[in-house]
Amino acid sequence: MNDKDSEITATVLRERTRLGGFIRRRVADAGEAEDILQDVFHEFVQAYRLPEPIEQVSAWLFRVARNRIIDRFRKKKEAPLVDAGDAEDVDAADSAWRLDLVLPDNSDGPEAAYARSVLLETLQQALDELPEKQREVFVAHELDGISFKEMAAASGTSLNTLLARKRYAVLHLRERLQAIYDELEM
Repeated sequence: MNDKDSEITATVLRERTRLGGFIRRRVADAGEAEDILQDVFHEFVQAYRLPEPIEQVSAWLFRVARNRIIDRFRKKKEAPLVDAGDAEDVDAADSAWRLDLVLPDNSDGPEAAYARSVLLETLQQALDELPEKQREVFVAHELDGISFKEMAAASGTSLNTLLARKRYAVLHLRERLQAIYDELEM
C-alpha cells in the first residue's frame, strides 16, 4: 500500500462513524444512508487522487454528504396527496420536504452560517406572505411537529383540507426560497 492509500484508509476509518451518524440523522432509510456514505467515500477517493490536495478533509466530507442528501431529496418526486382513508400514512407521505435538510449547518463555517441566516430571514418573510390558515398548518406540522391527525381532531378541519393547505404553503415556500438557493449556489 502506498502513502496515498494509507492516508485514504486512515481518513475513512477516522471519519466513518461521525459521518455515518451525520447522514443517518438526516436520512430515515438506513439503506439510503449507507448508500450516501459510500458515495461520499467514493468521491473522496477519486478527489484525493487528483493533483490538487483536499484541504480540511473532514469539512469537505461533510459538505459532500450534505450535498448528496439534498440531491437525493430533490430527485424524489413530490408525494401525492393521500386519501382521508389512508390517514395513518399521511405524515409519512408528507415528510418529503424537511426544513432541517434544506438549511445549511452553522458548523460548516461562516459562509454556511451566512447562507442559513439569509434563508431563515427569507423563510420568515415567505411565511408572513402565506394566508393565515396555510401558515398555521405549515408551522404546526413542520416546526411544532403536530401530526395532521392531531390538527384535524383539534380543529375539526378535514384531513384533506389540512393537507392541501400544507401543500400550497410548501409550494409557495419552495418558489420563494429557490431564488436564494440559486443565488447562494447551494
